[in-house]
Parts: sequence; C-alpha cells; structure tokens
Amino acid sequence: MSLPPTFLDDLKTRLSLGQVVGRKVIWDRKKSNPAKGDLWAPCPFHQEKTASFHVDDRKGFYYCFGCHAKGDAVSFVRETENMGFMEAIELLAREAGMEMPARDPRAAEKADERAKLTDVMEAALKFYRLQLKTGAAAEARDYLAGRGLTPAAIDRWEIAFAPNDRTALSRHLQGQGISTAQADEAGLVIVPDDGGAPYDRFRGRILFPIRDGRGRLIAFGGRAMDPNARAKYLNSPETPLFDKGRSLFNHQRAREAAGKGHPLVVAEGYMDVIALAEAGFEAAVAPLGTAVTADQLQLLWRISDEPVIALDGDAAGQRAALRVIDLALPLLEAGKSLRVALMPEGQDPDDLIRAKGREAMSDVIEGARPLIDLLWQRETEGRVLDSPERRAALDKRLREVIGTIKDRSLRRHYGEEIGRLRREAFGGGGGGGGGDRREGRREWQPRGEWRGKGRDGRGVFLPAVRAESRATIMVEGGEDRMQEAAILGILAATPAVLPEFLSELEMFDCRHPPHEALRQALIRAAEAKEPGVALEAEVGAQALENLRSDRHLAVIPAIRRAGDAALARLSVAEGLAGLKARRGHEAALAEAMEDIGEVEDEWLTRRLEEAAAALDPTRRLEAGDKRATLTAPNGLAVDREESAALDALIGQLGQMKPPKGRQR
Repeated sequence: MSLPPTFLDDLKTRLSLGQVVGRKVIWDRKKSNPAKGDLWAPCPFHQEKTASFHVDDRKGFYYCFGCHAKGDAVSFVRETENMGFMEAIELLAREAGMEMPARDPRAAEKADERAKLTDVMEAALKFYRLQLKTGAAAEARDYLAGRGLTPAAIDRWEIAFAPNDRTALSRHLQGQGISTAQADEAGLVIVPDDGGAPYDRFRGRILFPIRDGRGRLIAFGGRAMDPNARAKYLNSPETPLFDKGRSLFNHQRAREAAGKGHPLVVAEGYMDVIALAEAGFEAAVAPLGTAVTADQLQLLWRISDEPVIALDGDAAGQRAALRVIDLALPLLEAGKSLRVALMPEGQDPDDLIRAKGREAMSDVIEGARPLIDLLWQRETEGRVLDSPERRAALDKRLREVIGTIKDRSLRRHYGEEIGRLRREAFGGGGGGGGGDRREGRREWQPRGEWRGKGRDGRGVFLPAVRAESRATIMVEGGEDRMQEAAILGILAATPAVLPEFLSELEMFDCRHPPHEALRQALIRAAEAKEPGVALEAEVGAQALENLRSDRHLAVIPAIRRAGDAALARLSVAEGLAGLKARRGHEAALAEAMEDIGEVEDEWLTRRLEEAAAALDPTRRLEAGDKRATLTAPNGLAVDREESAALDALIGQLGQMKPPKGRQR
C-alpha cells in the first residue's frame, strides 16, 4: 500500500520521537536536555554502558555514535519491534490519533506531482526575487527600508515582489515550460470559471515565502502596496502543498532556534516574526491569516513545551488571546501548556522593538502570564460579583470551562488553582470581594457572646458552636467523617460502578487522612479494565472483606447488598450530593462568622443559631447523654470510641502493600 506523502509528513510532525524511543531506553539525566529536545541514552541496538545514542526530538532523528544506527520514528519502531513498514506506520498512527488513509493506487504518482509543484513554486520565487530589484519595486524597497529591514535581512527572508501586471508570472512560467494547469494547482494563477484568460494571483504586493517544517516552499503571503486594495494581506489558497491551518510561518528556523534554548514566541504577522527574529528572538512563528488552530497548537508543542503567545495590544489582539483559552484547554496535558504575553496597548512586537528596543520586548516575554491567569481574568474582569448568586454563576461557568480539560490530573490542579484565586478575591469563606474585610477584628472564639453593636445598642449574638464546626464538624470522629467512609465503603463494596464516579472521586476532598489511601486505590481501580479485580489486588481480599463487614458500615443497605449496582449508584450519588450540601452549609456559616463584625441587623443571630444547630449533631442529643455520641448517615448513634475503630480499619487499607507485581 502506498501512502500519501502528506500523511507521512503529518505523522512525523505530530509524533514525539522522544516518547517513541523513551519506551525502550532510560535517558541519561546528566547528559540530556529535554527542554531543548536533546536526549541521550545507552543504545538499544547494541550492548553498552555509556550514553552514545542521541535523539534530536526537534528534528525527529536519532543517531548512535557507537553502532551508527540512525533513522526516524518509523525506522526505530521497525527495528525494535521487528515490524514491517506498514505495521510500524499503523502503530504510530494509532498513537498519534490519526486514521490510516484509504488505499490510493495513485499515491506514487501524486508524490511525483507534489515534487513538481514544489519546483514550480521555487521557479516563481526566483522570478519574484528578481522583480524586487527592478524600478517597478522602488516603492516596495522604500517600504521595507522604512520598516528597518536591511538588504541582508531581505535576502535572509527571501522577500520578493509581484509586479502589478496581470500576466507577468504566467508568461515567465510558460517560458520555463510550466503549464498554466500546474501554475493553477500551485495557487499562483487564477483560471476564471467563465473561460476567461488566466491571470496572476499576486499583483502589486510584497511577497513573503512560506516554507514547511522541512524547508520546502509551499505558499506565499502578500502585502498590498495599494492602500485601497481589497485585501491588505493575501495568502496562497489551499493547494496540495499548502494547508494554512496546519502551517506556520518560519516553522523550520524557529524549530532549530528553540532547540538551542530560544523561547518560542507566536506573533500575529510576517513582519512581527521578522522583527522578533532580527532582534534575537529567533524562535518566532506566526499563524497564516487565521486564529491559532488545534493543529497549529500541536505543531507548537512539538517545537516547545510552553510557547509564548504574543498578540497585539489592541482590543482585537486581546480578544484573540482570550479565544486561545477555549482552544487550548481540551488539548492541554502535563508539561504542555501556553503562556500569554499581552503587548502594550496599541503596539505589536515590531512597533515595540523599533520604539524601545530588544530589552522592552524581552521584558514582555519574560512577563508572560500562565493560561489560568487569563482564564480567571476573562471570567471575572468587568463583572460585579457582590452577591452569592453572582458568585455561584461564576463558579458554574468556571466548572464548565475547567471540565473541558481532558487530562484528569491537570483538571484537578486547575481546580485547586481556581480555588486559590477565588479565596484571594473573595476571602477564605468565599465572601464578598475586595480587600481583607477582617482587618482589625478580634479573632472568632467558640463561645456564645454579643459582638458589635446592633441598632438597639446590644449588638449581635454569636451562638456557641464547637470549634470543630468552623471547617468540618468534629474532624476527630463526626458525621463528616462517617459520610466520607460510607461513600468510599459503598464504592469498595460494588467496584463495578467505580468508572461512573471516577471524575467525582478525583475531585473528592478527603478531609480525613485515613480515607485518602482508599480513595487513591479506588481511582486506580476505576481506570482498570476490571475494577473489582484491580481493587482486590491493590488492597487485598481480606482487607476488603473486613471493610464490608465492619459494624459501622455493614448496616448501610448498599454495602449489605454488595454488588447491587443500581442501589450503589443511587446511594453514592445521594451521599455525594449530601456531603456537598453539608460542606457548602459549613462554608456559608464560616462566611457569616467572618462578616459578623460588619453586620448591624439582629436577623443574623437567628440564622447563625439555626445553622449551628443543623451542623453540630451534639446539640441534638439528649442532655443526659454524657458520651460523645455521633449520628451516622444511616441514622444510628455511634460513640467516638467505636467510630475510632473505623478510622483504624481504613488506615490499615492505606498501609497494606500491594502483592508482588502490583507495585505502583
């Protein structure tokens, strides 16, 4: 089966050779520099102790200085897996998330046609480069000089000029033996549908050659000299050579520069990239007339783990920067992210460098902000968040946005960071915005007393609430702990439902340390093909049996009827909802306690008393019961000594070592 050349190019672009090779070798940490794609290891093709096997992850090639083995990802898989060419391609395509193309009997013929189109493009570039030196291009040369480009820079970037003549290029190409059909397929001429005479696509424009990651000329970008031109910038159309959503201006040079340690900077236009590179920021690229696409993001991450998006400082540039968030979030993974550098208002990189020099641009790049800062800014800037309803709406929106992150670990970290930003903005209890409203106030004390001054001069009464209730009711052994244990116990009893609650488990805040080990074990089991088998191998059959038969949990119907998926599903969902509501109630109580010094109405007194009574189970006990009795989720009363046994049992689960072969 023959493969289209574009498929192989895309496959090699999307894959990381370092990841492919990394499955077979152990990298030498002292010698390798992963940030630059410079990786070294003992050679997998011959026995050795020193790291003579080199992988250039940026260029996608490997070479052994000992046995002289060399190649790319395809040849590596073929040699190490003893596969044929097509088998290796299919394996790598699955890893890259690409579908194998249908059999194409004309693949070889198309590859030849593609090579011929590249030759046509090179012939056109030679013609256009000569035109820049003619009298007709005097205005274009003046423009380039005014933008600070020296003759040497113009040559480096192969900048050219298309004369304002409808058929100048067409006539030249015909004289070179190149047909109109070939020029049309390369996107250089336009053939009218009505049968009219063909004419050149680029006329009266400064041209910027666009090369792919392998240095092949695939398109042109043209800037009009006429200020009244219909389009200021015009790119080549989609052709067998050019897909603008999967190409980057200055791709090859930027990849090489990034490999030498230069930061990868993404600008908006050709002149921005040229200005950055000429100022020393050689790893600069630009999308081609469109917003950054998902394919371009993947190309960027192949060049650098954390590209810097440097967009113009006008309103359009800032909107473009914020739009990148929605595109990038679903594609993020550990170690692959973006930073955003917003330019000074009204300036692009070219303007800033010419006005204030390289150092000013360097400061902007070094000050690039992480993606999560832009997310928070977008969702909060210009919005008044002075009520619970508005803050709840913000929370909902942030959950929806963060939920698009596919990487589970990264999604959890984003949630934690959003929580930190929220606390900074609204205070520890999630209260109103702006400043530290507790400044100068005495610390809250866990006894009933009058605080502040109400309208009648008496102030507001703060009800007596046990100290443990401020963050969680009776951490040492209370309803909160029992609810956690019940939820985890039900999932352990019926592991078949674990995959359905994986995301909830990942976000589940275990406030009681003995429970955390079991939560982690449940998460690992949920990701296995057979959750029940995986969980038993993780913690041991006897430990699970002890958990299910424990008298504190065995009375729960979903545990007593272990294996009833419908009941377990319902019970866990209800338990999670109840725990969430309970903790939300606690947060509201904490917020009210923090704000009490500023409240002047006595209505808060009654609300605090009701909230405290609802949250503190010991206030509902009979006065004659002197034991520290707790109320379990199933309605039974349990004393502290008995419930402590539950902590010990779950703690044993966390301390148990997995059987041999199951080490993690």
